[in-house]
Amino acid sequence: MKDTLLLGDVEMERAVLGPADSNLRALREAIGVAASVRDGRLSVEGEEPAVRRALEVCRELVRMVEGGLEPGVTEVERLVHSARGSSGPGGGPAGSGVRVFGSNRYVRPRSPGQARYLSALENSEIVFATGPAGTGKTYLAVARACAELASGRAGRIVLARPAVEAGEKLGFLPGDFREKVNPYLRPLHDALAEMIPERDLLRYSEAGTIEVVPLAYMRGRTLNGAYVILDEAQNTTVSQMKMFLTRLGANSRAAVVGDVTQTDLPSGEVSGMRHAMGLLSGIEGLAFVELSADDVVRHRLVKEIVLAYEQGRAEAPGESAGGKA
Repeated sequence: MKDTLLLGDVEMERAVLGPADSNLRALREAIGVAASVRDGRLSVEGEEPAVRRALEVCRELVRMVEGGLEPGVTEVERLVHSARGSSGPGGGPAGSGVRVFGSNRYVRPRSPGQARYLSALENSEIVFATGPAGTGKTYLAVARACAELASGRAGRIVLARPAVEAGEKLGFLPGDFREKVNPYLRPLHDALAEMIPERDLLRYSEAGTIEVVPLAYMRGRTLNGAYVILDEAQNTTVSQMKMFLTRLGANSRAAVVGDVTQTDLPSGEVSGMRHAMGLLSGIEGLAFVELSADDVVRHRLVKEIVLAYEQGRAEAPGESAGGKA
């Protein structure tokens, strides 16, 4: 089979092919196809499955370049590996997203920043991700956790969140323990409900395979073989963050997500997330991802709102970046 892909202008062609055509050579060797470029058009020839896989990888490289990235041989090899097998719905390599539950259920990155975030979640043992509302910080971390559980790489999922009110006092909450903390944990439940069929989610919850708990209930525990997510981590104190990070046991991974510009801690209290990101940088096995307004995937106005607030904060000379906003 022979097929072609139009790369466009010279700059796009150079970026996709890589320095001295290194990306193209890596593609040929990894997939076993003949590939050449002439007049901005990439021609690929070989067995039909291999040609389709090669073109999937090239389309993903084009999307990365359009998003401002400069893919190299490492990215080509990763995409080739993830493209082995069937593609998920919506085009692109199945592995460019996260396969959760069911043969055709995928969560895919919708921006270059989200792609970097998913790569960090896959390749690092602890990931700190910060960014404004709507960038998919929690959603993508939950997707990665569900994929780890579905594949058997994780034996359970633990999701935690500090019970901090967002700028207003809710007063006394009636009911038992679960009813009292449910308002704080609702976003995590919502994300899980989108990833896992209701029947399976209920079964996992009852068995303790999936836990959604307030951060305070993590003290004294050791979590082995778990995928652990700390949501709204900007609202932890320094001691709470240390407590959380030292809960991890053998074969466990963690995602720590939040927006360090939106803390709801008492005035003068240092955000544990901001402190940890400064203290722990450089430790092998940890990754730090910063998402921006360009990665917002909610309603189109959310991006404009985030940008407006960022501009307003930049123009306010006396405001602390880690304070309430």
